[in-house]
Amino acid sequence: MAPDNRELLHALSFDIEDWFHIVEVKAVEDPAQWPRLSAESSLVERYTDLILRLCDEGKAKATFFILGWIAERHPALVKRIADAGHEIGTHSFWHRKVYELTPEEFSRDIAHSLAAIRAGAGREVPIEGFRAPSFSITPGTEWAFDVLLDLGLTYDASLFPASRGHGGYACARGPHVLRTPKGRTLPELPMSVAPIGMGPLRKTMCYSGGGYLRLLPPSLIEQGVASESRAGRSTVVYLHPRDFAPDGPRVRMPPHRYFKCYVGVAGTEDKLRRLLRNHRWGPCREVLDPWIRSGDRPGGVLSEPIQ
Repeated sequence: MAPDNRELLHALSFDIEDWFHIVEVKAVEDPAQWPRLSAESSLVERYTDLILRLCDEGKAKATFFILGWIAERHPALVKRIADAGHEIGTHSFWHRKVYELTPEEFSRDIAHSLAAIRAGAGREVPIEGFRAPSFSITPGTEWAFDVLLDLGLTYDASLFPASRGHGGYACARGPHVLRTPKGRTLPELPMSVAPIGMGPLRKTMCYSGGGYLRLLPPSLIEQGVASESRAGRSTVVYLHPRDFAPDGPRVRMPPHRYFKCYVGVAGTEDKLRRLLRNHRWGPCREVLDPWIRSGDRPGGVLSEPIQ
């Protein structure tokens, strides 16, 4: 099923949220504060517009997983993304972790986000994909897959097949089809992980998104892309507007979180330009197309947490 490695299409994606949507940071955790923070220091439009320019310069289309809260307050931004020909997905409405919600709460949240995004676009746009805030579909929340299907979505991009601060999910690496608790099938595009480094420092880890991409030097990012390409697997890039914002606001948080949130932001633009030059990129839906068309062949999911 995998394409020729020389022509392998990789998945370019952006989670469109503002700087204050960082999870589990006390200074910004209350949604009642978000309107004030947005009015005082929003960076989502400015840096999403930068992302749109970089995609245009690199002749690449991407998937923009838009937070419904953002779509409701910045409808013109949603329209610019849609008018530029990019795929639009949902990143939820309130940016709440899935494993903290009930199925009913999750369903209401996603439905709310879909309505806000479509209203912002100003026309009926296809919304097929979902990415959970903080990759928070974890063992025990597989019911979320059926909720997505019930709401008309056709693929998920929420699983993180490695250990991380908010969980992780033991699933097949690369695009695959999973079976939901109700016995249905759903194409899945998990985050990319690969062996990075040399000798005793070699470790299987994420290399192509968020703080991982900002921290790693370009040579190790390319090592990860090459490793997955040899296996016939597309790399998934995920970034946020705040990943490009060296002038973004800083708030108090534990030192390890501060480091992960702000390390390397000055270099993100150059790293993305390099990736766009060196490889073929497209929206998540396009990368997943072979699995969507052959959705009757589930690869299965594992339910045990990663140790």
